[in-house]
Amino acid sequence: MEVISKSLGVTATERLLAQLCDRTFLRLWSYANPFRSPGTEMCDLIAISDENIFLFFDREVRISNDTDDLELAWTRWHKKVITDQINTARGAKRHITSGRPIFSDPKCKNHISLPNDRSKINIFQIIIAHGAKEACEGFSTENVYGSMAIGYGDVKLPLQLPFMISLNKDDPTHVLDSHNLEIILKELDTIKDLTEYFVEKERVIKKYDGLVYAGEEDLLAHYFLNFDDKAEKYRIGPQKNSCNFLVIGEGEWKRFAASAQYRERNEANKISYLWDRLIQKTSRHILDGTALGNTTPFGPSAVQEMAKEGRLARRALANGIAEAINSFPYEELDEDSIQRKMIFMTSFDRTKGYVFLQIRKLRISNYDIYRTFRQNLLKIACGSAKNKFPDLKKIVGIATDAPRFAAENSEDLILLECEKWSDEDSIEYKRANELTTPLIFHKRRSCADSLRFSTKRWNAWMRVDHGNCSIEKA
Repeated sequence: MEVISKSLGVTATERLLAQLCDRTFLRLWSYANPFRSPGTEMCDLIAISDENIFLFFDREVRISNDTDDLELAWTRWHKKVITDQINTARGAKRHITSGRPIFSDPKCKNHISLPNDRSKINIFQIIIAHGAKEACEGFSTENVYGSMAIGYGDVKLPLQLPFMISLNKDDPTHVLDSHNLEIILKELDTIKDLTEYFVEKERVIKKYDGLVYAGEEDLLAHYFLNFDDKAEKYRIGPQKNSCNFLVIGEGEWKRFAASAQYRERNEANKISYLWDRLIQKTSRHILDGTALGNTTPFGPSAVQEMAKEGRLARRALANGIAEAINSFPYEELDEDSIQRKMIFMTSFDRTKGYVFLQIRKLRISNYDIYRTFRQNLLKIACGSAKNKFPDLKKIVGIATDAPRFAAENSEDLILLECEKWSDEDSIEYKRANELTTPLIFHKRRSCADSLRFSTKRWNAWMRVDHGNCSIEKA
């Protein structure tokens, strides 16, 4: 597989942004310093997830605490860091919506894949404004972190009023700063969670006459504390239409970050990073060209589907995998036998499911043949899941040697796109399943199978081609 080269950012703040986005969007779908034409950068970082595109513009200009004319320094800073960047962001947005290409290298040889239908994309414009934190803290003792206040809509703030920014509500731009950049990208550290936050924020900006908050982190705290049980989403503003202007005060994040609720949330999320580690490991192999199989970062893949899961879903999925690993039973095996354990889990998207398959074999004489065997068993498991749950449109399969008994390990990932499922498909996978010890699905959310079977039973079905692949599309 081809090695994919990427910029890591030019300045220190750009490198920090790239590192943070690598966690949230994964290295596969975030690109620092993309170009619109040879030698002409479009933005400081672009991240792409399906129809959602995030454009980041990073700028650092220092405001000295010792300046004699703070209003003049603020006006100049605002023009360079906010006004000019907003104009650049709008130009980049026009470039993308017009259908023109973008590239990951200065010579414009490597295209960055974008959705074919540009009319359906959502573009989020995000400015990272550095350099005003210390001056902002010194300006007011009431400022907790040195974050700038933001207002959208009918907010008549004079331009010369330092550290308060008025923004257009009709074409919203999001302004983060040196303090809350890390908070936003670390707390909303999945594509789904970050997208849902900005979608909800822009909904509120357009709905209300005005939205004002003391710092982006305070708005985020309000968001986390305002869960709509009926819609199963976090919200901004009252859930009933009882106001037309919303103000979020100073210190909301400080109080939330010190709360038991926040500590419990972080503790509960720890298990979910097992899912992240599996995605990041696979992504690294794809970028380094060491992944085997037919997956690319630009098309549908198992890794891409896994990355779409939000933090709450990852928590449940990782819990299911951890429980399956820890409960893999010990049995006496002869050299010709294989022990397996399989669980089935659903996604936040009820039309997508996951099969996690563990295999234990005492002696492997030919690892290539064994890997092909494991991949074929995984395909049968995914096809059998589709036969059992016909409303599924996508199934991601994950296979590995049982970690409880394996000193070293590898993973096989497949994506079965099965929205169109013919009678022939159903019969083929049913027959293949019957040729093995049948895979048993007990429940929609949690099903397990831990049975022994002989590899000799596979000879009638399995075609060994010695092609060792770790990631592929079924």
